Amino acid sequence: MVDVYVEVIREGVRLPFYANPYDAGMDVCAAEDTIIEPGQTVIIPTGLKFAIPEGYEIQVRPRSGISLRTPLRLANSPGTIDAGYRDELGIIVHNSSIASNVKNGEYLTLDSKGNQQGTYIVRKGERIAQLVLAEVPRMNLILVDSVKDIGTDRGGGFGSTGI
Repeated sequence: MVDVYVEVIREGVRLPFYANPYDAGMDVCAAEDTIIEPGQTVIIPTGLKFAIPEGYEIQVRPRSGISLRTPLRLANSPGTIDAGYRDELGIIVHNSSIASNVKNGEYLTLDSKGNQQGTYIVRKGERIAQLVLAEVPRMNLILVDSVKDIGTDRGGGFGSTGI
């Protein structure tokens, strides 16, 4: 187990937690109500600051239930919280709803079923992402004339082995 220090900077914020004993990620919650219109990208505050040990990062990953049931997506997934970052953690969320399919004046919630298009409200205290602590080895780049003869050249890439 690795010690990670956390500071709560907003009133009534819930600390991240493991929902089950063998989970890889801790669920992190929204610190305030946030409305996300179709096509909009927002930062949802968590009310938390972290001090991560050197040699580690915290990865911000989507929660599968939100990805399955809503058009809300983490805009950079996985996101990285570097060991040197000390400001408030914000979760970047994009609403990929198509504006022409939206019912006006109605908010959908994270509990909405069927991947409905529309304006979503994320309520304070709702689980919005998960945090995974990962060890990060440092790279030592070695400049060479060609990488062709180092190891093997698989070639291809970008779907070259089929779908």
